[in-house]
Amino acid sequence: MADYYTPTVIPETIPDTDMTALERLLLSNIFSAERDGDGWYFFAEESPADMIWIPRTELEEAVSKSIAIDSEANTLIQKVLQDTADGDEIEIDLSVTSYEFMLQDIVKRSATLSYITVVASFTCSRMRADGFGGMAILITANSIKGKSTHEIIEDFLTEEGLDSA
Repeated sequence: MADYYTPTVIPETIPDTDMTALERLLLSNIFSAERDGDGWYFFAEESPADMIWIPRTELEEAVSKSIAIDSEANTLIQKVLQDTADGDEIEIDLSVTSYEFMLQDIVKRSATLSYITVVASFTCSRMRADGFGGMAILITANSIKGKSTHEIIEDFLTEEGLDSA
């Protein structure tokens, strides 16, 4: 059996002041996070998490500190809290949304960041043709654009007038 991985980095340091408490909490659970000056460096050694568990009290505290700012994170977590009546730990399924939209909210509000990039590699524990490659994403206030290495190769083939069969 092959294991697939998506090591991912966000090269830009995201200033503390550009994130809400809720965004910082969520991003720190989706990715590993390291302090970098007055901001945070986010990365995932294996893959960004799409299922996270956060203590209810920690989540509610972050929401209360962030509620005044309109964001995708607030919308998502308010629904999760409404749908989860009890329990000390809240399970958050992030496969229904994307961390890119949280990053875009940060760029929209930022006085210092005009964009955030995400770079990921696709690797596999076995040498399978479908297990390797990567992607790059550019997130601005107005758009989220990404391409995989497979799409880049397709572009090259098209530019050369070659068939990708």
